[in-house]
Amino acid sequence: MDYCPRVKNIFLLDSKGKRVAAKYYADDWPTNSAKLAFEESIFTKTQKTNARNEAEVTIIDGYVIIYKFIEDLHFFVTGGDEENELILDAVLQGFVDAIGILLRNNVEKKTAQENLDLILLCLDEIVDGGIILETDGNAVAEKVKGDTSDGSSYLSDQTISQALAMARQHLTRSLLK
Repeated sequence: MDYCPRVKNIFLLDSKGKRVAAKYYADDWPTNSAKLAFEESIFTKTQKTNARNEAEVTIIDGYVIIYKFIEDLHFFVTGGDEENELILDAVLQGFVDAIGILLRNNVEKKTAQENLDLILLCLDEIVDGGIILETDGNAVAEKVKGDTSDGSSYLSDQTISQALAMARQHLTRSLLK
């Protein structure tokens, strides 16, 4: 039988252990309170480590946990005890890199909360149903921003007149069809 690496969950906590964002891909935690208890347990057991420069690896409660701290945010990726730590680390690094790009290296709780939609889209681009889709942070950030190869750019990077001109072109094309 072929082996496919799987992620159990990815979550982002603040410096007090409160959830900023989370996605669970396994039924190991059936209720929201079980998920919150797991996050609190992991935070308590990892908060005194120095995972600022490089990601750290630990096994807690039978799960491989890869984690990294940036400013006041704690990034976590969890896999089963049989998962390859290097693959989970690639997922974590891709997530951290994509968030850094999307938040313009202003990776802190306030900015993360203001851009929660982008963070959740990153998670969707990286993992789907526990299966790893992409680990390159640049590729994930490009997909989330909506950059395309035809030169169009993300709406917030356009001036109002450019956005209106683009909308007018799309409307004209749709009416002519």
